[in-house]
Amino acid sequence: MNNPIWIMTSAFDQLSLDDVIARAQETGVQGLDVCVFRKDGTRDDFVATHLDYENFGLEDAKKLLDKFNGARLRLSLGAFDNLIGGDPAQRVKNQNHLLRLIRMAHLLGGDANDVKVGTFVGYNHELGNQENGFQKNLEEYARVFAPIIRYAEDLGVTVLYENCPMEGWRPAGYTSTFNNLTGVLAARKLMYELIPSKAHGEIYDPSHDVWQHVDPSEVIRHTDMARLHRIHVKATRRGNSVHWGNMYPKQHVDADLAKRAGVPIPSNAWDRHNYEAMLPGFGGSDSMDWRNFVQTLQQQGFTGPFEIENEAALSKGTGNMGAIMQGFKATTLNLAPMLWPLTEQGYQYDQKNYRELQQTVSKDIPVKTMAELG
Repeated sequence: MNNPIWIMTSAFDQLSLDDVIARAQETGVQGLDVCVFRKDGTRDDFVATHLDYENFGLEDAKKLLDKFNGARLRLSLGAFDNLIGGDPAQRVKNQNHLLRLIRMAHLLGGDANDVKVGTFVGYNHELGNQENGFQKNLEEYARVFAPIIRYAEDLGVTVLYENCPMEGWRPAGYTSTFNNLTGVLAARKLMYELIPSKAHGEIYDPSHDVWQHVDPSEVIRHTDMARLHRIHVKATRRGNSVHWGNMYPKQHVDADLAKRAGVPIPSNAWDRHNYEAMLPGFGGSDSMDWRNFVQTLQQQGFTGPFEIENEAALSKGTGNMGAIMQGFKATTLNLAPMLWPLTEQGYQYDQKNYRELQQTVSKDIPVKTMAELG
């Protein structure tokens, strides 16, 4: 029992990487999942860009490894966008950006340093609206990602999918809120059959299954643990779904009609399901048994990082840096008895498990695009 706790840097979108590292040291965590979103991307929710991906070379990688070793922190990279659907031009830009991050991870040592690359897959609604639309999305995933995963495997890098359905990615006038293929366990299992390579796996966020009324511990019991490399720590407090039920999201109808009928409707695209994003141990109880979840992971042999993803309404949602830091610190303390051994100073991460990042790459490689991969 000595899993490291990391911070996902999206909550620090207004800070430099040096400032984020200082905040991480203040919190007492062991690593950072460094967000490197496109600066010209279309997302405006919980995104950050903490590395210069346009000018990143071997010397930059060496300096970054030295910086993290000096801070005694580990790292991964991530950017989470739609890679198989949405606007075709943006789709290709997102695919090419993922290739940039895979190259960067390679220069940083890749799997040898446990530097993974996090991503979404997304969803193609033009295909999804057709008969057998889900199967067609699986096939589109395989077409797009087969060369990407082959490229990652050749470079010794593992790509990780995060399981958020991205329920607010379309306007509230659309009926469906399933906007990311990896949002259900079935899809992830099917994806690994389509592309059997070991160079892809997952970051599992239990909060997304909680509001789908699925037990995260059961998901872990049915997960291939060789594919599971990270856990996102984010909590969910389920709300009242008496009007719309739990099978479908809230639907957008005429506001005056809804008011007269006394029926709640979405206030925005993300207000489709009845839940509040939280952090475990900060601002009240949530709708999940974290101790049981952690014990299940430990029974299944999971030794990887627990990454705190701060989207909590009472923390990151306030825009207040003090509240953001309180959320991270409270969550770290909440996790400590479940993840770290008891010492004379209380529950502490055992530093004997710390391993410096090694400079394993001696030759730079050029940036690749999807067109070049064929």
